[in-house]
Amino acid sequence: MRQDDGGAVTATVDGEPPPRLAEQLARLLSLDVDASQYPAVAAADPVVAPLAAATPGSRTVSFWSPYEAACWAVLSQRTSMVAAAAVKERIAARFGSVHDVEGVPVSAFPTPARLAEVAGELLVPVVKQERLRGLAEAARDERLDGRRLRGLPAEEALAAVRELPGIGPFSAELVVVRGASAPDVFPMTEGRLHEEMAERYGLADPDLAALARIAERWQPFRTWVAVLLRSARERRTDESAQRGRQDSRN
Repeated sequence: MRQDDGGAVTATVDGEPPPRLAEQLARLLSLDVDASQYPAVAAADPVVAPLAAATPGSRTVSFWSPYEAACWAVLSQRTSMVAAAAVKERIAARFGSVHDVEGVPVSAFPTPARLAEVAGELLVPVVKQERLRGLAEAARDERLDGRRLRGLPAEEALAAVRELPGIGPFSAELVVVRGASAPDVFPMTEGRLHEEMAERYGLADPDLAALARIAERWQPFRTWVAVLLRSARERRTDESAQRGRQDSRN
């Protein structure tokens, strides 16, 4: 995908384009959201304003699909992110399809039909094999369809996703917020976001209700601001860790 100087985004497809590809790509990059009011919303919050100003024009980038987000949620349970990413890459290399991206071979994660077929061969615990097979079947039944989840009120979408195998409250928010790319959801289970809010807003041990009230001022872009704050925390804590490692060497 590329964006030209005039702002138009074009995509080059390797192979036959799947149905509703443009819709999926727009959702992936949050291009299906009218962002004209976002600068004003960000500027109205003294905590958010400098973060948004430092990343002008940014939009939330999501998983390729709610289906892949759900599979990632299962693969990353009870293991490190690095280990889960390695397992996901091996699954894609062995069971997915390979595509040419400007001369570079890239393996895509297996389609729902393929994953349901090979779930028993995956090098993950049996419980994860069963959960991934269940998610693949749910995706084939369109229970993880991005358009469907975005068309539901957020609470209904979260409740529907929590009915799927291996998907609890935290994973459900991942699927709806970062899989279906719902633009206006305040994550209630993202502890690191809550810690960042408490620090930046100068709050001592705030409860979820207090944080949710703060987030109300971000409407209708609560997801976008939450991701902005979460990303800022990643940069800040990584810098702190790097300084700590440097100090220890000195």
